[in-house]
Amino acid sequence: MSTGRAGVRAGVTDWAIAVCVAATLLVTGLSGQNSGTNIDLFGYALLAAGGLVLAARRRAPVPVLAVTGLCAVGYQAAGFDVPAVAYLCAVYAAVRAGHRTVTVAVSVIMLAALPFAALASGLHDTGEALAQARGALELAWLVAAGAAGEALRQAERRAEEAEHTREETARRRANEERLRIARELHDSLTHQISVIKVQAEVAVHVARKRGEQVPEALLVIQEAGREATRELRATLQALRDDDTTPPRGLDHVPELVERARTIGLDATLTVEGQRHDVPAAVSRTVYRIVQESLTNIARHASAATASVRIDYRPDALAIRVDDDGKATPDTVPVPGVGLLGMRERVTALGGRLRAAPRGEGGFTVHAELPVDRTS
Repeated sequence: MSTGRAGVRAGVTDWAIAVCVAATLLVTGLSGQNSGTNIDLFGYALLAAGGLVLAARRRAPVPVLAVTGLCAVGYQAAGFDVPAVAYLCAVYAAVRAGHRTVTVAVSVIMLAALPFAALASGLHDTGEALAQARGALELAWLVAAGAAGEALRQAERRAEEAEHTREETARRRANEERLRIARELHDSLTHQISVIKVQAEVAVHVARKRGEQVPEALLVIQEAGREATRELRATLQALRDDDTTPPRGLDHVPELVERARTIGLDATLTVEGQRHDVPAAVSRTVYRIVQESLTNIARHASAATASVRIDYRPDALAIRVDDDGKATPDTVPVPGVGLLGMRERVTALGGRLRAAPRGEGGFTVHAELPVDRTS
């Protein structure tokens, strides 16, 4: 949006300069001592056109250079002894845009054509025509306009290079920090999770080998260990590969609901609205919200049922997770790390999150994430 406002301001500035140059040329032409046969609408039209065309100098510097040059030659031939101010502005713009060779070539043609244009007016002899041509386009002013354009182009290029260097430095530091976090996670969590997973699997195996009934809690620990291992592996891979590995998102929400059913929770998934593509960040956030909500229900809610509802809206995606657990409107929810993480993710995307007990009992998590479908 700021880029759009800058473009509007630049356009207004260009038109203001173009109008001022056109007015200057017209005033100069009106103040000249010309015969009635040469002061005509065609000459004034060339003066005005030579100034107004400068409004397009950013978008088309080379065509503007050619048009201003033709206008200058044209009104000189019509008998208007007016300096080629618009052409000098066009030279500055063309050199600033990097068209130095074309500008030099067109300027040489202009320096050669202006004396012939002055002679074509029929008002001057050869000496006067040469003098008028030099007055219309002084070589010193021409060099100054080109030098100013080149100086600004070099300054802008150095600024761009400096900005690129800062971005590269910031990206390198971010990569280093990401890899450091990946190493810390691997060193601090991988071993412990692996021990829990192996111990649970061994206990399940031993119980089944003896013909004993495997406790439901042990099966939950086993599955949680496997899921934690998968999640940690995916997280480490994403940190090391800079998001080159597709993360879990909306397409994996049904797996979360199905996994909740395996631990005895009557979980349902409802999708409403016309499904459309959403940004990857929104998709990941939806997955994490559902994952954290179902995990909290299984651990703390003492609930029998849970419902997950995803609503596709034209400009937003709504997620709602309800349970019939023991929470009541009088219960003050204890803000844990999971809820805090959900809120941070939603806020970072410009969305809203509400997590509170329901009036009819149980707990609800409701999030709305904006979706920009034009990007």
